[in-house]
Amino acid sequence: MLKELFLGLDKKPILVEYSDRALEEGEVKVKTIFGAPKHGTELNVYQQDPFLKTYYDGEACIFKKRDTPQTAYGETALGNMWVGEITEMGQGVSGFSMGERVAGYGSLRPTHIVNQKNVLKMAPRMSWQEAVSFDPLQFAIGGVRDSHLRFGDTVLVSGLGAIGLMAAQVARLSGAYLVAVSDPIEKRRKVALENGADIAFDPLKDDVGLLLRDKTDNLGCDVVIETSGNYKALEQGIRALAYGGSIACVGWFRECHIPINLGYEGHFNQNKIVFSRAVSDPNNDYPRWNFDRICKEAWDMLNQGLFKCDNIVDPIVSFDKSDEAYIKYIVEHPEMSVKMGVTFC
Repeated sequence: MLKELFLGLDKKPILVEYSDRALEEGEVKVKTIFGAPKHGTELNVYQQDPFLKTYYDGEACIFKKRDTPQTAYGETALGNMWVGEITEMGQGVSGFSMGERVAGYGSLRPTHIVNQKNVLKMAPRMSWQEAVSFDPLQFAIGGVRDSHLRFGDTVLVSGLGAIGLMAAQVARLSGAYLVAVSDPIEKRRKVALENGADIAFDPLKDDVGLLLRDKTDNLGCDVVIETSGNYKALEQGIRALAYGGSIACVGWFRECHIPINLGYEGHFNQNKIVFSRAVSDPNNDYPRWNFDRICKEAWDMLNQGLFKCDNIVDPIVSFDKSDEAYIKYIVEHPEMSVKMGVTFC
């Protein structure tokens, strides 16, 4: 009996039965070994969904009100990436072999049928934790590039979900002299330090901007990479910036319901704010860069082992308990997790 993790109409994860179909030309069937959800994006279904009453008009590049507001999500498949072994190949498939270990996008389920064009080849040395870090790495690379971080810069990474933890490593590889991180969850701060960050702050207790002035001879940070999408984190990031510094907003901000002061350091220090969304094309460095190139470079670097990812995927739970674990580690107690992994073995 095959089951897939869904979000039910009552906003509770449930395991729903499904059946596999026959393969079409150019498709492969994969037996899933590991998988992982995408915490921040999937939490939209539990929190404020910006698309219930509005939609993004791609031609006008603006949000517009819906004529008929949507009322709620229907049942939604949960999960972001998977790693598995090819068990069946359709006609016309080339470049792959039976039993080959591959990765791809999809929900948490024990099998996947996918076109060969959407299958990612894994190097023999590549771990599954590295593979499921592919998606957060894309946005981390986009954020660091959009911030115009330069060799020797001091950087603060705000928010230490998977994107922030990867961004701290990207910043180091990009030549940052000092990498500071900030997150209220102790578990995530520890992971950042294990993976090469120099100093970690708790934004609920620390005046991050003031403390970073002490660490930089009153200069402040050249660059802030803000990945949490929290308005107070944005305010604190601006406070941490040096005169003329820039903050790249990678996290997806929702409607603001709290006071935020942009008239202090931001105004007096002439800071620059850029909103970074790696998937949006044309890229800021078009035509040299686009989202396809970001994805290619990210996958190549993961295959080479340039990033530490084993401690980012934590905790790891069994698929048959994934409905309960999703509620526990992602919805109710995020302080207990970094990026939840799922094993199907």
